[in-house]
Amino acid sequence: MNESIIEYEAVPPVARITLNRPDKLNALSYALVDGLRDALRRAAADDEVKVVVLRGAGRAFSAGYDLNEEVADGIESADAWHHILSKDVDVTLELLRLPKPTIAAVHGWCLAGGCDLAMACDMIIATEDAKFGEPEIRYGSGPVTMLMPFLIGQKKTNELLFTGDAIDASEAERIGLINRVVPAGELEEHVDALVAKIAPTPVAVLRYTKLGILRAYDAMGLSQAVAANLDLSAILNASDTPEQREFDAIAARDGLRAALTWRDGRYGRIAV
Repeated sequence: MNESIIEYEAVPPVARITLNRPDKLNALSYALVDGLRDALRRAAADDEVKVVVLRGAGRAFSAGYDLNEEVADGIESADAWHHILSKDVDVTLELLRLPKPTIAAVHGWCLAGGCDLAMACDMIIATEDAKFGEPEIRYGSGPVTMLMPFLIGQKKTNELLFTGDAIDASEAERIGLINRVVPAGELEEHVDALVAKIAPTPVAVLRYTKLGILRAYDAMGLSQAVAANLDLSAILNASDTPEQREFDAIAARDGLRAALTWRDGRYGRIAV
């Protein structure tokens, strides 16, 4: 596990996994995804860990997948995109199916792949400054892991995915995307309180309770929906629209921030 970009701390009954690329708003690079997978497996194998907390270092939880890597790689074919995106889906599903309760402790930006990771956790506690969204459509992409319809329903999912808008924590709580909103300085305190309520329950009871919840979601078609969306995402990312080409050209010439400013300017918004 790359300790520099993933921090792992286990103090039974809780393991804390921290995304640690603060200068990049914890963008999910290939190396970070690999490190996160290692950390999840480490937590799953530790019998003294009953609850896993996922959080981000610095100013944000995560701004999503590292677009600099994608632009630099020049990925073009649907087959190549499917190979890349399948790794992203796999780590998100590994978090979703971790045999222990998980809590996302969210502050600042929680976007795209970062939002997918938060949604894959069993519970989300967010600070008042948190922002949630799936802005991928704004540069000709889409959510890698189609979890949102299972959390907030059809109409609000449609709005967020068609517009790429971000919502604040109070709205996220109102629509059922997160469990609660807390003051910025009290995030750890509230997470610890939730851990304390879960920890007295035996590991086996927690594991089978979570398995029952996951089987209910699978009965509703979650696994099938995610697999189908992966195939469509690969095609979508390889569609080579003029907007995609312009975004990539600006990113290569002027940097990612300039490309994001161009992208969001088309929608009347300032880039992250």
